[in-house]
Amino acid sequence: MDSAPVSWEALDALIVDFAKSENLLEDSFSSSPPSSPSSSSCSSYSSSTSLSSSSYHSRLTISKIRRSLEAGDIDAAMDLLRSHAPSILDDRRLLFRLQKQKFIEQLRKGTSEGRDSAMACLRTALAPCALDAYPEAYEEFKHVLLAFIYDKDDKTSPVANEWSERRRYDIAGLMSSVLRAHLNTYDPVFSMTLRYLITIHKGYCFRQGIVSPVSDLTQRLLLDERDPPAIARESLYEAPPFDEVDVQALAHAVELTRQGAVDSLRFSKGDLFLAFQNELCRMRLDVSMLDELVCEYCVYRGIVDSGLASTSASEMQAILEPKVNQLEPRCSSSRNCSLEVDSGANKHSDGETSINNTHMDGSPENNADVSSMQGMDVELRYACEPSSNHEDCSTSGLHQSENPRALQRYRTHGTGERSKRKRWRGRHDDKCGMSFDECNGLELSTTTLVSSSYTLKEQQGLGKHFILDVNSREDKYEIVLGLKELARKGMAAEVVEEVNAMDPNFFMQNPMLLFKLKQVEFLKLVSSGDYSSALRVACAHLGPLAASDATLLKPLKETLLALLRPNEDALGKGLPLHALSTSLQVAIGSRLGIEEPQLMKIMKATLYSHNEWFKLQMCKDRFESHLRIDSLKEVNTPLHPSVAMSNLNADTSTLGSSQVTISSSAKNSEDGNSPTQASSRDVICDENSILKVMEFLALPRADAIHLLAQYNGNAEMVIQQIFA
Repeated sequence: MDSAPVSWEALDALIVDFAKSENLLEDSFSSSPPSSPSSSSCSSYSSSTSLSSSSYHSRLTISKIRRSLEAGDIDAAMDLLRSHAPSILDDRRLLFRLQKQKFIEQLRKGTSEGRDSAMACLRTALAPCALDAYPEAYEEFKHVLLAFIYDKDDKTSPVANEWSERRRYDIAGLMSSVLRAHLNTYDPVFSMTLRYLITIHKGYCFRQGIVSPVSDLTQRLLLDERDPPAIARESLYEAPPFDEVDVQALAHAVELTRQGAVDSLRFSKGDLFLAFQNELCRMRLDVSMLDELVCEYCVYRGIVDSGLASTSASEMQAILEPKVNQLEPRCSSSRNCSLEVDSGANKHSDGETSINNTHMDGSPENNADVSSMQGMDVELRYACEPSSNHEDCSTSGLHQSENPRALQRYRTHGTGERSKRKRWRGRHDDKCGMSFDECNGLELSTTTLVSSSYTLKEQQGLGKHFILDVNSREDKYEIVLGLKELARKGMAAEVVEEVNAMDPNFFMQNPMLLFKLKQVEFLKLVSSGDYSSALRVACAHLGPLAASDATLLKPLKETLLALLRPNEDALGKGLPLHALSTSLQVAIGSRLGIEEPQLMKIMKATLYSHNEWFKLQMCKDRFESHLRIDSLKEVNTPLHPSVAMSNLNADTSTLGSSQVTISSSAKNSEDGNSPTQASSRDVICDENSILKVMEFLALPRADAIHLLAQYNGNAEMVIQQIFA
């Protein structure tokens, strides 16, 4: 199965929203909101925080009620209901179910006290409630009395179902469904999006008879069972008929029967999207596994700190001392060598710390071996003054294998950004989740995080020219994130320099990335008015790269057009730096043995299935914007600057562009019909005919269209032939 491109930035936003909504993150240094320049922005922040906090605490309350019911503690659950949603207990149907389960749980204790409590519950609560709960309630009441006679371990008794602990989970799920709607508290958007995409992915793979490349993940992530549906109040039983377009859309989106879709719409009072949310939240996710996948993604993207501890000055001195001793023999009497460590000094204006390694006369010089000092605000200055015979002690040539360590400075490029990262908090208020320490130290069974003992020299093709030896997994993450941040800021020349120092063969194997980076450098020089330097970059790099790859000639020509429009923001319009930085992160990460997060693999596979599924349905997904699926598909690429130079926002995620767009509702068309090209025979089927076949024959949309194509779009003829 192929995969679809995914917008990392859109997924970042969904993931951060999910993690914050579930209270999984905490600020690295302070949990207080950032100071705002105006009272209006402060008010907006406070309002947003208040809403998020309120929703989180409501979900936490629902979770507590659920756990109490699953444990058989009905009294604790009812106490919570009285405190947070007292009107729920006014519904006699729900109250009867709770009292019936309480009666069973008292008998389950098997003690005389439990039997007495069950009898009291029977007389004071269950029997009165059975009289007016619902028509079948009194019969159920008489039936449950058999629990006095039949033992709970008798699997053949008439009340074996009542004794089953499965009943606990059924009523817990039912109450969760009711409470979500009552408190207007739903799961975060990403959680619902994931449920929906995996559901479509499974259906598509089953229909096409193909094996999912992520089945090992999706099978464990999305559980088979669902919570029971919430029950509509009796006053809604006589609701007017719903639009058949809405009924069919809901039924096929979340795999319901037609009657199930009607009941769901009745409960939501005809609100299609509210019914859709209710049904998605009924689907059960393995929350612990989801948290693991989200944590892995956040570490990969630099949203969450990888867990590196800060190092004190005394610890730094202990690290540096043996390194100084190693350097002393290299300096002869004719050279004046010095090593200076300046903690927190020489910070750039953007919050980054640099490591400068130069001769006193300006020539580059060898770096000290300080690979264990990652993540510190350290400036290492190693000066080597040449002797009178002008002997050059520099060994900083990129292809010289004698230099075992190089460019330590890029490890601190992300220091400023790292301070903005969050710390993984975990679900401390819920039993299903991970703490920060568990996530930080966990080798996920579903991931391929690199072992700390893995060395880059073992990778095929690196050989002696890979002059940076990185053993720690945390080191690798910091390297990748540091380079990603440089690319995001448009510091293309610095990125190329440091990648070459790290791995001279990298751009030989990734010429397209080099071309993109040199485009950025060219456009920055044009924007600054330095046309001669821009042309030197074009002649030295862009031209030779285009000469070796004919597909780059057109982008090169369009890039050069920036010279004719010097006043335009060529860089801002021409190349989305976030996309370039992400491409660099993926490529460098792969080079270092860091695979893409498993969550991204799931998203690529499921978005591809989503595109292909709605090609088969020959319609647009009515719910994709509601779940932000459309934004996940909006992938901008810096590969073709001609598009950007023309100020066009091209979407490279066009796997679904060939699908025929159909009006999602017949009422959106003046004549009530929405023509659809159903097959290669160019048979036109109107929307009403498609819906009629779907309704009468209980068929998926694609099958209904296929049958109509065989009978020239005549729905009556299709139905007659089927029932003939």
